[in-house]
Formats: sequence, C-alpha cells, structure tokens
Amino acid sequence: MIERAPRTTAFGLSAALTRAGVAALRAKAPGGRGRWERKNYAGRTVELYAGAASALAATVGAGRIRPAAGVAVAVAGACGAYDDVAGAGDPRRGLRAHLSALRDGEVTSGAVKLFGISAAGLVAGAFLKERPVDKLLAGVVIAGAAHFVNLVDVHPGRATTAVLALGAPGLLREGPGAGIAATAMGAAAAVLPDDLGERAMIGDTGAHALGAALGAAVVAGNGRAGLVAHAAALVAAAVYGDKVSEAAGALGAR
Repeated sequence: MIERAPRTTAFGLSAALTRAGVAALRAKAPGGRGRWERKNYAGRTVELYAGAASALAATVGAGRIRPAAGVAVAVAGACGAYDDVAGAGDPRRGLRAHLSALRDGEVTSGAVKLFGISAAGLVAGAFLKERPVDKLLAGVVIAGAAHFVNLVDVHPGRATTAVLALGAPGLLREGPGAGIAATAMGAAAAVLPDDLGERAMIGDTGAHALGAALGAAVVAGNGRAGLVAHAAALVAAAVYGDKVSEAAGALGAR
C-alpha cells in the first residue's frame, strides 16, 4: 500500500501557505496596489498576489523535501517575477525572438528567464542525480517543465489546471518525488478558484515556479529512462510552443 500521509501533508501545507501569502500580500500590497494588478486577455483587472504566494509556497515545500529543488523553484519564480515587471508590454514572443535581441546586444527579460532558469535547473540536477548524463537530463526536465507550464498559461486556470493534472501521476510513486508533486499541486489548488474566476493570475512568477517544482518531482521520482522520456517530450513541446508563440506575435503585430 502506498503511504499517502506525507503527500497529504505536503499538499495541505502548501495550500495553506499559499492562501496565507495571498492574504498577507493583499493586505500590505508592497509598492502599491498598481504594481500588483494587470489586465488579462479580456481586459479585466486581475491581481498578481497568487503568483508570488504560490511561488513562495512551492519553494518552501520543495526545499523542505530536497533543498536543491527548493533553490531551483525559487530561482524560477524570481526570474518569472522579473519578467512580470520588466517584460510587461514587450510584444516579442518566443525564445527565438529573445535570442535574436541578445545577438543584437539587448538583454531582454525573456533571455534572463531562459538562462537563469536553465542554470538553476542544471545546478539542481547536479545535486539531485549522481551520474553526469542524469544530471544533464535533470536540468533539462526542470527547466523544460518550468517553461511548459508558462507556455500553457494563456487563459484563466489553464496553468493551474495543468499543474494539477501533470502532478497527479507523481503521487502514485514512492519517495520524495511524490511530496514535491503534492507541494506544487497544493499551491495550484489554492489559487485555482480565483484564477478560473478571473480575479487573479499567477503570471510568469507562479507559472515558472510551479513548473520547476513539477520538474523537480519528475527528477526525484524517475531513473534515466523516465528522465529521457520527459526531457524529449518537454523539448518537443518547447519547439512547438515557440513556433505557435512566434505566429501569435506576428498576427498581433499586423
């Protein structure tokens, strides 16, 4: 029988910490409420507290189980937060657009995310796995998962629902991977109602952090075969998503 108590505890603690974080940020609104508000795709004003709160909860929860995973989640969330602030209004979409800007000497917020999250994934992978190939694959999975969750965050509730769906299989495994998956799912579940109701959005901050937590859960719960399968799927998703993002950006520019 699979022991579910650690998973339940991780889920509950993460959800509670996320809700507490949202309440605290809403009460204080550091920097003014304007900093914590955005217009969504439909032109409605939504709050960004959920992104920072879920990133913090995922960082604490993952770090409690595997410190290296917590560091990766924290860096992913920080890079996402930088893009939420510095990248607001930037019409460029897709990795290729940001790399092209970098070749021209411009360091965009998208480039900071790309290299920052990739580096954090590789560092975490170096601590979570023993063999060089597995370390590299782990880095790809953590960074790729962070990118993937952000990639699907195009409509209310899409990213948080994806975290719940993608994290669920990890609960069936033994070991630390299940706890890390439960942590990501707890944070996502806590903000899902407001996300679906278009009262809040997790932004790049929450999407990258929760994605990195999912990636860390995969790394902690899989051997080489599992890492290869997940890395291949995430790279394919990134390539496809980049093409879609570029097409969307081109249409928006017309």
